[in-house]
Amino acid sequence: MLQRPLKIGDVGIDFPAGLGALAGYSDWPFRVLCRRFGAGFAVAEVLLDRFVMSVTKGSKAGRFIRVDDEDHPCGAQLMGDDPALFAQAAQTLAARGFDWIDLNFACPVRKVLGKCRGGWFLGHPSEALHVVAVVRDALPPEMPLTLKLRRGLDDTQAAEEHFHRIVEGAWNLGVTAMTVHPRTVLQRYQGTADWEFLARLRFRRPDRVILGSGDLHSPQLACRMAEETGVDGLWIARGAVGYPWFFAELRAVLDGRPLPPPPSIFEQRRVLEEHFSLAVAAYGPDRAVSVMRNFAFQYAKIHPQGEAVRQSLVQLKSRSDWDDLLRIWYGVDLPGLRKPPPIPSDISCDSAKAADVSG
Repeated sequence: MLQRPLKIGDVGIDFPAGLGALAGYSDWPFRVLCRRFGAGFAVAEVLLDRFVMSVTKGSKAGRFIRVDDEDHPCGAQLMGDDPALFAQAAQTLAARGFDWIDLNFACPVRKVLGKCRGGWFLGHPSEALHVVAVVRDALPPEMPLTLKLRRGLDDTQAAEEHFHRIVEGAWNLGVTAMTVHPRTVLQRYQGTADWEFLARLRFRRPDRVILGSGDLHSPQLACRMAEETGVDGLWIARGAVGYPWFFAELRAVLDGRPLPPPPSIFEQRRVLEEHFSLAVAAYGPDRAVSVMRNFAFQYAKIHPQGEAVRQSLVQLKSRSDWDDLLRIWYGVDLPGLRKPPPIPSDISCDSAKAADVSG
């Protein structure tokens, strides 16, 4: 069963499951909301090294590299292709107050791979370990450095050998923990995650902190992964988007308590209003509407009239439209639904948006 408390370096985490990095989703408002529902930690949405270095102050910095008291413990995830920029960006994020730096060697988006970023490194162990070494040297000794990996570039023996070379080399260079999504890069989100791969990795390195990711679409599945693989913690990604209740439900299941009922319409409305208030604090009232429109499509999946709600969201453009949405579709209390598992193309945890934020 999951280790409690989980530790990443000297960073203590009271509950060993948290919100993983999701480009476009694990922003400051949603991270805070998930923490309020019981997430033990969060990782900010993946950022390009170049973007971090170009945004040092002003509203963009406040949106993308914001971390505050309610957000801790929180990691910052980096993606890039230049070891020197990786190191400089890591120093910047450490100075902004994040608790650890996570390097993304996992993103399967073609646009990212074509720029020698993300999952590209899994096919190039020497380059990956060079980045790890440079970033580790640039950070303060007490700042944990972690990795996000997939189980390889593809299903070949050479790909698995590359994976283990990176893993062993990274441990030796001072990486504190790793999160492994047991799909290959070329697999993207097709098929199922290979939990047996995680179990073998756990058996091979019982002395290291390993977190599991992949197909954790319900608290019951999260518990199964923990039991079947022996990982130290869980990185909840697509399963939490539009469903921050996931963490409260997971705590109940792990504690042996009954699973609470799905959130009712009034409970969904309460959380939508809370989320909107956080979005206004982060983005301002005008931009908050467009940000919340994206999230509201995900929340609509647990509404009993979800398709009609989504049709209404197509027209959402203003605060008055938002208020109308809540009045029309969330004004009468009804039982809600549990969030269905995502379809393969629904929400990339390592979205191509990360490649575009720098312009």
